[in-house]
Amino acid sequence: MNEKQTNEQAVVRPTKKQKELLSFIDTFIKEHGYSPSYREIMNGLNYTSVATVALHVGNLIKRGHLRKRDRSARSLEVVSQDEIEATKITTNLVAPAEEKWLVEKVEHAFQQMENVGELAEASLDHLYVLIGALKVLGLDGAAQSFMPRLTALKQKQTA
Repeated sequence: MNEKQTNEQAVVRPTKKQKELLSFIDTFIKEHGYSPSYREIMNGLNYTSVATVALHVGNLIKRGHLRKRDRSARSLEVVSQDEIEATKITTNLVAPAEEKWLVEKVEHAFQQMENVGELAEASLDHLYVLIGALKVLGLDGAAQSFMPRLTALKQKQTA
């Protein structure tokens, strides 16, 4: 997975209905200086139930598009796109110094296993986990470089 895919997946866009709700709340706050009640939202968007409003509001809070202050009435706030971008989590980013450190640690683990005469199954499993971790962190090249050594160790164990 590359960095661009990760960032696109981190942003969960609101649905069409949720956009309507966000727009209504934002407009209402700008006009009145306070947020609408659930009943005002229900009437303003022609919903048939307050429970529908509560469901949509809850989902928007979970997605980070709305915020509720102090669990009090009329406390909804629309979270700006800038705030959403600022809190967006980016994953699979490893600094070059961290990459070097990780690869050195995996190299050390391989050296220890290669110097041991008889390998335990758990030792091989440990090396598989380390290589998998490198892949998860986006260090596919480093993970691939260790695969021939892992194959050789596996053959040594079965021999």
